[in-house]
Amino acid sequence: MSWQAYLVWFVAAFLSGSIPFAVLIGRAKGVDIRKVGSGNPGATNLGRTAGKKWGFVCFVLDVLKGLLPVLAFGFVLMVRDFGHAWNGQGEAPTEGFGWALQWVGLALAAVLGHMFSPWLKFKGGKGAATGLGSALGLFPFVTVPGVVGGLVWLAVAKTTGYVGLASCVAAASLPILTLINTTALGLGPGPVAVFVGITALLAALVIWRHRGNLKRLRAGTEPKAKWTGKA
Repeated sequence: MSWQAYLVWFVAAFLSGSIPFAVLIGRAKGVDIRKVGSGNPGATNLGRTAGKKWGFVCFVLDVLKGLLPVLAFGFVLMVRDFGHAWNGQGEAPTEGFGWALQWVGLALAAVLGHMFSPWLKFKGGKGAATGLGSALGLFPFVTVPGVVGGLVWLAVAKTTGYVGLASCVAAASLPILTLINTTALGLGPGPVAVFVGITALLAALVIWRHRGNLKRLRAGTEPKAKWTGKA
């Protein structure tokens, strides 16, 4: 794929990720979630202020805005530009890593769009839901790790009541799970390094964006989410 065509995809993924669904839904419900609760324009804060139902709707939309552009790019990349590598039998490509670098770069663009939305003066949410969607879109290399990471998130949140902690633990597990999965799928060392590297970077970004939650957790002032049943 030419760099010009890739740039269009990259910008489109960034803009998709930048859609501030939490803020838009909050406004529709008569509240600016940036001025209530934690002030974070994300699904968790929306759920606290507008109701659990709307928090869930926002979570799904935030996942989709990361999933759809990454999945669509993967389809184009594998079927049109790299289809011969699959041999028509779903065999994983083992040579070169430029294709993997382009693909994971698009996943990163969607997450960065969410974290630094131009519609919110380059501020945004913490990236957990959009990061999950982007991971699921890297089919099949990070899809299974993304699903398992989502289950880890749910288990930690339900056990402790702390959504921020759950997001950090799930993010930290993603590169490890990705290493296991890409190796099992028979990828070469180059593509494995790219997929593991980008998931590690995504994990670092998510954890960094949750640094306030971790600080409050250490201080004993972090609120628990009501939907977990631990509040």
